[in-house]
Amino acid sequence: MPTEINEQTVAQFREDFNRVRAEVGKVIVGHADIVDGVLICLLSGGHALLEGVPGLGKTLLVRTLAQVLDLTFARVQFTPDLMPADITGTNILMEDATGRKVFQFQPGPVFAHIVLADEINRATPKTQSAMLEAMQEHGVTVAGKSYRLDEPFFVLATQNPIEMEGTYPLPEAQMDRFLFKLIVPSPTLGELAAIVDRTTGAEMPQVEKVLDGPTILTMRQVAREVPIASHVREFAVRVILATHPRSENAPDITNQFVRFGSSPRGAQALVLAAKIRALLDGRYNVAYDDIAAVAPAALRHRIILNFEGEAEGIGTDTVVRDILNRLMTQAAPAIA
Repeated sequence: MPTEINEQTVAQFREDFNRVRAEVGKVIVGHADIVDGVLICLLSGGHALLEGVPGLGKTLLVRTLAQVLDLTFARVQFTPDLMPADITGTNILMEDATGRKVFQFQPGPVFAHIVLADEINRATPKTQSAMLEAMQEHGVTVAGKSYRLDEPFFVLATQNPIEMEGTYPLPEAQMDRFLFKLIVPSPTLGELAAIVDRTTGAEMPQVEKVLDGPTILTMRQVAREVPIASHVREFAVRVILATHPRSENAPDITNQFVRFGSSPRGAQALVLAAKIRALLDGRYNVAYDDIAAVAPAALRHRIILNFEGEAEGIGTDTVVRDILNRLMTQAAPAIA
C-alpha cells in the first residue's frame, strides 16, 4: 500500500532512523558515515559490502545492528572449504512418526533477517554465487524446490583488502549486487582512546531494541514514495553515463582511465539512497546534492579501471569526484 508523504511521516522516519543511529553509537565509536551508509542500504532494500583491515569493528557493527533492530541474525565465516549447502541449507534424511524415511529441509544461516558474510572473498566462486543468488532473488532453490527468505532480508559482507593470498576476489558482475561499497577507515587518536575505554572497562555498553521488521518495511515504502523531479533524475542518469568511456557525457578522466562504467543498478542505487538522504534532511524531494553525496559509495565498486588507470594508481573515487565536479558545475545555473 502506498504511504502518503507528509510532515508526520517524514518526522517519524527521521526519528526512527536517529534512534537506531544513537543505539548503535553506544557500542560503535566513530564511523558515523559507515553507520549511516549501512542503514541507508537496509532502508533501500539493498545490501552492503564493507571493506577494511581487521579489527575495525565491521563484525561488531553488524551484530549490534541486529540487536538494535530486533531481527534474527546469522554470521557465516567464509572459508575456502565452505560449501553452498552450508549457506542455503540441505535436505536431511529423517524418520517420521510412522517409521518411514523422508527427506526434510534444514534451513541454512541465510534464513535470517540480517546475514553477516564475513570475509566473503575467502570462499570459492561457487559458494560466493550461492550467497549472491540469495541476495538477488531473496530465495534459494534446493533439490529443485524454492524457498523464500523472510523479509526484511539484508546482507552485510566484509572483505579484507590487504591479505589477498588464497582469496577469491568477487567478480565485478557480482560486486554489482551490492547497493553500497563502504570503506571502513582506521580510527583517529580520540576514537581509539574511546574504543579502549569501552572495551577494557568493567561495564560493557548495552543496547535496546528500537525497531522491528514491519517498521523497517514501512520505512522502505515511505522512502520509495519520495518524489524526484525529472531534471534531478536526469542528473543521476548523466552521472552513470559519464562513467562509460567514449560516451557523450564522459569526461577526459573516464576516457583515459576507465575500461567499463556502471550498470543500470548504479542509477537505481543513486536514486533510492538519495531519497533516504532527502528524508533525513527533512525534505520531501531529492536534490542534486543528495545524488552527489551517495555517489561514491554507490559507484566505487561499479567502475572498472583499465591498465593505465591501475598503473597510475587512479582510484575509482577519484573518477567519481571528477564526474560530479563537472556535472555539478554544469547544473549550477539550474540550481541557482
